[in-house]
Amino acid sequence: MEFDVTFPKIPCALLSIDAADPTGQSQSLHISREHRVWKHRLDPNGKQVGQLSKFELGSTLQDESHLRDLVLKERAHLLDPNATPPLEDDEEECGSCYGAESEGECCNTCDDVKRVYRRKGWLIPELYKIKQCQHTPKSEEEKNEGCNIHGMVALSTGGGNLHVAPGHALEFFGNEKSLTFTDILVGAFETFNITHKINKLHFGSDFPGNVYQLDGETRTVTENYAMHQYYIQIVPTLYRYMNGTTVQTNQFSVTEHRRIVDPGTGRGLPGVFFFYEISPLHVEFIEKRLGWVRFFTSVSAVVGGVFTFMGMVDKWIYDKSKVSRKSLG
Repeated sequence: MEFDVTFPKIPCALLSIDAADPTGQSQSLHISREHRVWKHRLDPNGKQVGQLSKFELGSTLQDESHLRDLVLKERAHLLDPNATPPLEDDEEECGSCYGAESEGECCNTCDDVKRVYRRKGWLIPELYKIKQCQHTPKSEEEKNEGCNIHGMVALSTGGGNLHVAPGHALEFFGNEKSLTFTDILVGAFETFNITHKINKLHFGSDFPGNVYQLDGETRTVTENYAMHQYYIQIVPTLYRYMNGTTVQTNQFSVTEHRRIVDPGTGRGLPGVFFFYEISPLHVEFIEKRLGWVRFFTSVSAVVGGVFTFMGMVDKWIYDKSKVSRKSLG
């Protein structure tokens, strides 16, 4: 699953990404060197704050102006100690999960480490000992900001859901000793505006002609504590070319539902949920070249149709001209 979703009203520190199976049990996102998730801070005007991930490559890497701005900031900081330094990035390339990972799983960011520990039900060690968490900004530092989340993850073929949920749960995880009763109360009853834009949502490889219904769609949510759900039916699709190459991808259809989940009622969490289900039916498109017999048959049908039509036109003109001569004579 490749996704790109922008939340203009929620800071990155309050957004967590998780997956669950149909029974609600937490799943691994299978994050590896090929499958990753990025979060980018956005200012109130929607512009990116700070630098791009140093490991972010390919089509998701934005224009070179971001890299140029980063270099200028670093140079300014070296020349003027009072200048604002660039944001520090502790992300690692397929970093350690400190013993909580599944086989082949990576923890590139602090969020990844917290997620795998929470999935295991383990207490996380002191955050200052975790390299990826040493410079993680808090929600107070991102006040009035938005967040863009995108990446590619490998999900279970048995169905389930991927959800992006706002809240302090991920931020508080590992800092429970420093929490006060007021922090817990505020975290439990804080409201969120989950207005979002889906820039991209694909399952499998891109293929010309595939229709992606949600790309570029914006959902404005006026309620302050809502759950927006997308129910996705995925149809595995195989494209087979004449040269023997194949492309395995997926088509999908979507229905949507939104409901209010008042804080403290236990009726659910606010956020955006993508529920997906794999169809038992598979579709296969096969490229074929028509034979010469079919070609000549088609040409003959076209020529015969044209001949018949022109004969009808000729007869109509002849009849009209005959009537005209009689009326004049």
